[in-house]
Amino acid sequence: MASGKQAEIPEWELAEGLPQLTDPFIQKYLQGRDALIEQELSQRSDYAFRQSLTPMAVEACKIVSRIRDEEHRTVWKGQYEGDVISHRQVIHHPGMTFTLAKERMEKTKTWQIVGKMPKGALLHAHLDAMIDSEWLLDQVLQTEGMTIRADQALSTAEAREKGFVLFRYKHGMLSDAVSIWDEAYTADQCVPVNEAAERFPEGGRKGFRSWVKSRCSITPQESLDQPYGVDAIWIKFRSCFPILNSMMLYEPIFRASIQALLHELAQDGIKWVDFRMAFAAEYWKKGSDVPEDGYAALFQAFGEEVAKFQATEEGSTFWGCRFIWTTLRIWDKRDIVRHMKQCIAIKKAFPHLIAGYDLVGQEDMGRPLADLTPELFWFKKRCMEEGVDIPFFFHAGECLGDGDQTDQNLFDAILLGTRRIGHGFSLYKHPLLTEMAKKKKLLVECCPISNEVLRLTSSIKTHPLPALLARGVTATLCNDDPAILDVGGNGLTNDFWQALQGWENLGLEGLGSLAENSVRYAAYEPDQTTEQWNKDIRDGILGQGIRAARMREWTSDWNAFCEWIVMEFAADYGSDDDE
Repeated sequence: MASGKQAEIPEWELAEGLPQLTDPFIQKYLQGRDALIEQELSQRSDYAFRQSLTPMAVEACKIVSRIRDEEHRTVWKGQYEGDVISHRQVIHHPGMTFTLAKERMEKTKTWQIVGKMPKGALLHAHLDAMIDSEWLLDQVLQTEGMTIRADQALSTAEAREKGFVLFRYKHGMLSDAVSIWDEAYTADQCVPVNEAAERFPEGGRKGFRSWVKSRCSITPQESLDQPYGVDAIWIKFRSCFPILNSMMLYEPIFRASIQALLHELAQDGIKWVDFRMAFAAEYWKKGSDVPEDGYAALFQAFGEEVAKFQATEEGSTFWGCRFIWTTLRIWDKRDIVRHMKQCIAIKKAFPHLIAGYDLVGQEDMGRPLADLTPELFWFKKRCMEEGVDIPFFFHAGECLGDGDQTDQNLFDAILLGTRRIGHGFSLYKHPLLTEMAKKKKLLVECCPISNEVLRLTSSIKTHPLPALLARGVTATLCNDDPAILDVGGNGLTNDFWQALQGWENLGLEGLGSLAENSVRYAAYEPDQTTEQWNKDIRDGILGQGIRAARMREWTSDWNAFCEWIVMEFAADYGSDDDE
């Protein structure tokens, strides 16, 4: 700002009578401008959290802002540089496309800081899309009796790209199996997986590993290629699930997967998970050639592995996890009702593991909630008859539409009593629904990197969540399908870091609020009626139950984290006396 001395004002400005920033009437305008900005900020959903910060936390947030600003100037220079993924010149900038930013961001101080942040609860994550495909393949190759099968000979590059492939346990030795890569291969014949890996026609075992990964995830190139629209990228996305499920849903591998996953989540500062899973694939017990009839054995194994993890030193502070049972919205009425009956049966057998119900799959291609209302009302009626309460946690608004039937899923989700909104990407287009979400204290489960990879937004910079936060809508950040999205890791650090870089109004304070929201809105045990849930949400940290206790525990972790930031970085990024 100018000092106000006349000698420092250029003569041409004086000649033109140009006002100066130090002039009283300009200062009056600027004061009014600042007041207007502050008034708008007071309407944000994270405003109360910001006001409650301790002095130490305030200083930690300022330090992180300074570090971020420095990295914007030095790491994200806004200059053209060659990129090994896109094979073109790219301007690296804050909040750029995740796929292009990933390698660089993992070397930053802000990445180190966000990695240590207590993130609370993960509220939107599909278990069958969380286990890293390379890790899963290691387990498959090391597990005796695992085989691979396909619906055709995988003798050509096109067949290897598009053929329907599954892994399966088979008891006993297989002899005289024709190579799955040979034209003479018979469809659906099981071939020992290690034999198939060794004989892979494009690079043997190493090439086989790369091929499996490409079939189980959206590759960086696919993520960046603009010709892949929403529908096209979803075709690839859907094709990954059967392969991943066929590797994961053999009991020994499933149990190992849960242990590895919970370890990784705990390492990333996550203490609770509301998993989703479609339960559309078969589960196989150890040593069995015959799949289980239903999912009781899966839930038994899951519960045992969670308890086993919590009994370890690392897992002693992990609060736990439950399932939101999910049904594929593309199914017909008979299949959906059959699946709903399975959900109720599992709820009765494992009440502590089922937290709610949802419908999943691409909203644009599946049945809208309005069309599903007969089944949903039947489900609620059957739950009452069976003496169980299974609330809704609906996906809604994961689309680009504006007023089409997919976009209108948001109306039905709210009217049908959903406790949270999965994605809610198009909610910002609906002023009335936005106000209803605020009044009903609904939380939006935002998955920014997933929205980017699946073509709803080009980068974090164009994501609509900042508009919702500014209007007072409560939200949290989630990772959705990290294995298929190929983000590298199952934690929340990727999404948290992207939000910190891309949304200037957020800052560490905003990230803290989003994390606290996740703890407030998790579907803990014991089950709650709608009235109890709403009261618990309103009371928050001042309440009396498990929710309030865990919010207090998270707050303690948050304050310790902020103290670590100050101790670690204050010498270089602490407050200046004249600031």
